[in-house]
Amino acid sequence: MSTHASATAAPVLELRDVHTYYGAIHALKGVSLRVGQGEIVTLIGANGAGKSTTLRSINGLNRPRQGTIAFHGKDITSASPHEIVKGGIAQSPEGRRLFPRMTVTENLEMGAFQRSDRENFKEDMERVFELFPRLHERRSQKAGTLSGGEQQMCAIGRALMARPKLLLLDEPSMGLAPIFVEKIFEIVVEINEQGTSVLLVEQNALMALDVAHRGYVMETGVIALEGSGVELKSNERVQKAYLGID
Repeated sequence: MSTHASATAAPVLELRDVHTYYGAIHALKGVSLRVGQGEIVTLIGANGAGKSTTLRSINGLNRPRQGTIAFHGKDITSASPHEIVKGGIAQSPEGRRLFPRMTVTENLEMGAFQRSDRENFKEDMERVFELFPRLHERRSQKAGTLSGGEQQMCAIGRALMARPKLLLLDEPSMGLAPIFVEKIFEIVVEINEQGTSVLLVEQNALMALDVAHRGYVMETGVIALEGSGVELKSNERVQKAYLGID
């Protein structure tokens, strides 16, 4: 468990009254949330609640029709996805989305595609291999032949190669064996302790709230609850709906 970041820290990311649509479908209905410097913030909720749409609104894939998204105080609401990556936001997407015919090393290199500073490249690759020793063992193996857990490690490693100030994680534990789930969350904490702020979207609410400094509960496109990880874990409504506690 990482040390708690101050909730008063200047926000790395701030969404204010964000409304996002898919055609005529009003997917996000006035979402406001923030991620402070050095925080892990989690977004939990049922399938279809709007969690992935929130990430898509942040990374430029789904532009909000209303509201603002600010990164380190700069308005990025209308920025293109590549400008957002270049500015310091990287995402490990749901379902991993690796290049299956490319090796682990080549997939990781793709994460640094936008970077102009090649001098830190080797150091960052070493950092990824330190976090994920298994990737180092499999570095010349094709990504499509890795297990689900190894693919997830590769997807997170690829996002880290962009040297992000903010890491977006979309369902990192999905479809993984329990032993891998624990490992992934340990690494999320480690990445955070090394100085990267994290916004984590996760079905496994218990694990997510265990590692998060703060969390938001999303229901049908709105933020229904917010609080520290500890507060949300002891909230009766959260326990019933998301933690399987009656």
